[in-house]
Amino acid sequence: MIAEGSHFDRMPISGPRVKFFSLRGAGAQTTDNPMRREMPKRRDQIRMTDEDLWSFIDTQKTVQVATLNPDGSAHLVPLWFAREDQCIILETFSKSQKAKNLFRDSRITLLFEDGREYTDLRGATLYAQAECVSEVEAVHRFQSMVIRRNTTDLSEEVIEQASRSMAHKKVAILVRPHKIITWDHSKLGGIY
Repeated sequence: MIAEGSHFDRMPISGPRVKFFSLRGAGAQTTDNPMRREMPKRRDQIRMTDEDLWSFIDTQKTVQVATLNPDGSAHLVPLWFAREDQCIILETFSKSQKAKNLFRDSRITLLFEDGREYTDLRGATLYAQAECVSEVEAVHRFQSMVIRRNTTDLSEEVIEQASRSMAHKKVAILVRPHKIITWDHSKLGGIY
């Protein structure tokens, strides 16, 4: 409920639609526009190489995971992960909302990001169709990989025992991206 007198109470619920317009003037798509020729695309300048991308992902501890709720809204949660080649491995309880969402609609989006200042922002968004694995031995193997990567103080025996005791309640989620968008603002050298 919106508090009476709050900023949101004064905001119009409906009204004229906002009309968006292009800042490109006549000739923007032609070679007659000198700005078009001189300005390289920022997206090309900040894009990570494949090597940079996977090195960056390996430095991260958590990933933001988005799945689709039945009403179409995003279910967004942080998870630990592991990586095997270009496959991101996640694990969760099979009765969790994210698992239920993926059983219904396998679309998944992952966000890896870091940096506090604009000049340091780095990130990668990975789009995929998730593969959910529920076979207990496979879940155990994948879950062990996630635990091992993220808890360096546990013995192999403890990891094995913890993973095996929970594998029957869990599902492994394999994410092999079909589209990746990356950015690394440090490549701009402070010039925008």
